[in-house]
Amino acid sequence: MRIVTWSIRLVVFLLLAAFAAKNAEPVALRFYFDLVFTAPLIVILLAFFAGGALFGVLALLGALLRQRREISLLKRQAGTLEPVPPPPPF
Repeated sequence: MRIVTWSIRLVVFLLLAAFAAKNAEPVALRFYFDLVFTAPLIVILLAFFAGGALFGVLALLGALLRQRREISLLKRQAGTLEPVPPPPPF
């Protein structure tokens, strides 16, 4: 199973490397106030992908922290409860 996983990873890496090699032309991003940023297309795509992933993680962070807090509260409440005796055998 590990061989299959690593071979899939290798194929994806090679496809991404080929994509990066094909998109190496410099492009210009124009911002306000005549600010221009020039970089290879693949660098800009990677930067925007990383920014989107970061925004996604930040969007989930609040819900994750709320769930962890609720879980710890429920664990504390469960620890203070009396143990339930086992049912009698038939």
